[in-house]
Amino acid sequence: MRMIRLEFYKLRRKRLLLMTVLFLCAEIVWAFAAAGMSFSRHPGRAGWEPVIVMLSSMNGLFLPILSAIVVSRICDMEHKGNTWKLLLSASVRRGQLYAAKYICACLIMLCACLLQVLAIAAFGVMNDFIEPVPIFLLVRFLIGVAVTNMVVIALQQWMSMAVKNQAFALCLGMLGGFIGLVGDLFPATVRRFFAWTYYTGLSPITQKYASEEMQLIVRDWGEALPVTGMLIAAGFAIYAAGSLHVSRQEV
Repeated sequence: MRMIRLEFYKLRRKRLLLMTVLFLCAEIVWAFAAAGMSFSRHPGRAGWEPVIVMLSSMNGLFLPILSAIVVSRICDMEHKGNTWKLLLSASVRRGQLYAAKYICACLIMLCACLLQVLAIAAFGVMNDFIEPVPIFLLVRFLIGVAVTNMVVIALQQWMSMAVKNQAFALCLGMLGGFIGLVGDLFPATVRRFFAWTYYTGLSPITQKYASEEMQLIVRDWGEALPVTGMLIAAGFAIYAAGSLHVSRQEV
């Protein structure tokens, strides 16, 4: 806990939380504006499902980039300040520092996920949706986004800690945003190997076309559980590999 508090203490003047909120607000406004335009053209389709689908699609573009920025800002302090040797001389193990930075990034992105859930609920209430707030769907949405973020953060942190130049990590985030945006166009066998596609892959609502019309269908919870478990296992594997690599790296 002390290491995690120190990581947040280091960020006190970087305005990272403010930047995260502003970045997220831009995504939410864009998604809700698109949903509002769709509802004005098709009033009968107004409901919670289109909003969740719209924001899930936007997450595939925005959250990989936001994760890259957050992780890069957290990790570049040791690179820029050249404090690796100082920390090691103070008996701070690199594995502990790696874990503290990972937890710090995950907590910041979890706050971003919670803000999205609150924004969806507020948007639905303000637009007088007939159905009540779908707590179960929003919880599933939160879990899907949070689990995907954990894997993406593990990838980003490995890159940010192993390579001093943070431009490479930011390029990885932009590449992830592109894949997350167009990932649904990939074949299923290819899509499963890209962590960024799970922003839509773990969404509780999916889109299907029948008779040349788009239909929104609630995914069965039982089908999502194995995918979620597989993604969590992949995240742990990526995190362990990154921590081991950074711990053995010369400074």
